[in-house]
Amino acid sequence: MESIIIKRLSAELMDDYLDFFDHRAFTDDNPNGPCYCTSPNQSEEEIQQMVSEFRTSGVKETVRKYAVKMLQQNRIRGYLAYDGAMSVGWCNAADMETYLGFVPEFARKNTCGKTISIVCFEIAPEYRGKGIASALIQRVCDDAKAEGYAAVEGYAKLSAERNDFDYQGPVRLYQKAGFTEAARENGQVIMRKVL
Repeated sequence: MESIIIKRLSAELMDDYLDFFDHRAFTDDNPNGPCYCTSPNQSEEEIQQMVSEFRTSGVKETVRKYAVKMLQQNRIRGYLAYDGAMSVGWCNAADMETYLGFVPEFARKNTCGKTISIVCFEIAPEYRGKGIASALIQRVCDDAKAEGYAAVEGYAKLSAERNDFDYQGPVRLYQKAGFTEAARENGQVIMRKVL
């Protein structure tokens, strides 16, 4: 494995993004797939419309179609991790205010200033445990600090074992990156790093 490179998603990386979700994401029968990380930036109405199309077009095809449209509109934001020229990981991270969902309401009430929210991770199964999520978090924090943000937050579920909420990242991942608990409610914890 070459050294991992982290790149912020841009229009030029759309094909790499789609290639990752087409061929490497959720290949371990993860219950969160198929997914192209569209939901965090969709309204409830858009999600319902997308779901209504699943029967006629298929789940993966429909979600991919919505992802392409959203990528063209710059509505999906985050970072891709690369091993050489191949995208092997994803982190959905952006200004808290850009998320229509996925940021818990109690987090919005407990802010400490302008905040970047990390709402989702997906790492290709064969690349897990190699520090890619940590590298993604570090890049998010570096960019957020350079852009004048007060903090970066993640919203981990409290659980002792891997479950379907792992896409938000476990508490220990954030702790390792210097985040601390800011608040908790209903089994979810705001992990925050003040910049």
